[in-house]
Amino acid sequence: QVHLMESGGGSAQAGGSLRLSCSASAVSRCSYVMQWYRQAPGKEREFVSGVDSNGTTSYADAVKGRFTFSQGNAKNTVYLQMNSLKPEDTARYYCSTDRCILEDRVVPVRYWGQGIQVTVSS
Repeated sequence: QVHLMESGGGSAQAGGSLRLSCSASAVSRCSYVMQWYRQAPGKEREFVSGVDSNGTTSYADAVKGRFTFSQGNAKNTVYLQMNSLKPEDTARYYCSTDRCILEDRVVPVRYWGQGIQVTVSS
């Protein structure tokens, strides 16, 4: 079992910035392909950003040009830089992985972090 841990959430004013971090707790031979999702109250969880099956970083239309996904130097660590925040970005943000890259194999997995709250006030 892999535990994904998010950090860096909190409150910000509209127009401000926050940076989320996510890392896998367990030492693993896997290099996990990771994504960010979010869920606002009363809404379904939605994709925000991450690496797709082609190895390309993609973004939800709602965050393009404002959010930046990046991978850390440490294995299985990713970040989400969120700029020009809007009240509609208020949600619980989740880190997730859907693939383990193990040598020359891709193993489907699905792990979720507990999520971290981001609140943007106007």
